[in-house]
Amino acid sequence: MVRRNAGHALGIETLGIERVPESKRHGTSGRAFTVWFAANLGAPGFAIGVLIVLVFGLTLAQALPVLILSNLIGGALLGAVASMGPSLGIPQMMSSRSAFGRRGNYLLASLNWVSTIGWFTFNTIIGAIAILAIVPGFSLYAAVTALVAVQMAIAVLGHDMIHTFEKAMSLILGALFVAIFLLIVPHLGAALSYVPSAAPQPGAMLGAVGMAIAVAFSYIIAWSPYASDYSRYFSSKVSKIRVAVLAMLGAAAGSFIAEALGALVAAIIQNQNVAAQSATLFSGIASQFGVLGIAMLVALAIGVITANALNIYSNALSALVLDVKARRWVMVAVGGLLGLALAIGVGTNFAADFENFLLVLDYWITPWAAIMLVDFFVVGKTAANVRRPRSFDAPSIGIYLASIALSSPFMVPPGVCTAGVSNGCIVVPLLGSMSSLFGGADFSYFISFAIAAVAYYIYRMRPGLVGTRRNR
Repeated sequence: MVRRNAGHALGIETLGIERVPESKRHGTSGRAFTVWFAANLGAPGFAIGVLIVLVFGLTLAQALPVLILSNLIGGALLGAVASMGPSLGIPQMMSSRSAFGRRGNYLLASLNWVSTIGWFTFNTIIGAIAILAIVPGFSLYAAVTALVAVQMAIAVLGHDMIHTFEKAMSLILGALFVAIFLLIVPHLGAALSYVPSAAPQPGAMLGAVGMAIAVAFSYIIAWSPYASDYSRYFSSKVSKIRVAVLAMLGAAAGSFIAEALGALVAAIIQNQNVAAQSATLFSGIASQFGVLGIAMLVALAIGVITANALNIYSNALSALVLDVKARRWVMVAVGGLLGLALAIGVGTNFAADFENFLLVLDYWITPWAAIMLVDFFVVGKTAANVRRPRSFDAPSIGIYLASIALSSPFMVPPGVCTAGVSNGCIVVPLLGSMSSLFGGADFSYFISFAIAAVAYYIYRMRPGLVGTRRNR
């Protein structure tokens, strides 16, 4: 098996979840931009833009400000978490041990493992559908298998190969998306004048905007549990502010461009039924835009690879944080094959669940992010605690679970009634009972973030628990 020295993309990465020694640190902070820019330029973001216009009923003029706001907020949180990497030199889920303990962190690592498998599966299916729209006679199973093989190969080689690939794709995809936008200019009039038939009534506008914010925010914040995975090789002397800003700009810009294109194309096609079937949408792109449509589909399919290389790589690291005794590349193979089986089993019957998947991700990620940011930036305990983690930190886990429970009246989860009446959905007392304050939108993640941050700060700042700021 080929090994490599630090900084070389070819050969299999030798490190797993252990701390990267300073002698192996390499790479400039500019990588924080390219890795997150390329990873967010693709079909998932495009699908969100389509949802916002064709499902939530927002016009293009209404959708664009929502997308800008959501990506700035989500990107800022992602950037802050990514800036922890150079100081700690460990994967993101390893740093989580500081707050929750080695075994207590199993819950969070397990959730991240499930989330990354979910993202890997969904993205692979979307990419396969895009390939089928380009080559209609191609087999879905062959398309899925080819995508998984490429994504696994990149992730098996590891960290440096991912950064090299993402840097190249940020240039290629960036140029391709710019060309697509320029070529689509003649259609802007139709897009701006389009009013969705499902446009919300004035009284329901808050709810529609709120749900659009929830979905767009969820997509970008979902990267946070593995943000440091791609900055941990940077020198500990690199500017943390620079890493945070570049990661934020890369993720927010890439995500916004893909989502804006999705909203734009959805408004142009003006087909209210396409949001429920991605296959119909992608076929519509090919027929509506001709050669330009093919270019769009190629860009979206490549974007799936840039995203999933990160998903399956971090999936393997999360498995190792669970104290699975295996090499990193072996766990990449395990996760990739599982994702392949799920993608083949689910097929194209997933589009209706895409929005739901994004929303559910928010529930566990945002309070976790709040606790980690307070632990690192405010209390200053992370660097010391991850080297000597306790086994189980019950108060931290209690704060985490309580923040989710206390935010549940503001949740609007899929398949659950929030008005106290069962119409083919599950009735859960109190769940969603306060969502009417936001027009029926789901703002629970902001509430759980605030509760977790304040409660964890109070817990950690008790006399005798305040740590040093050696990780600053």
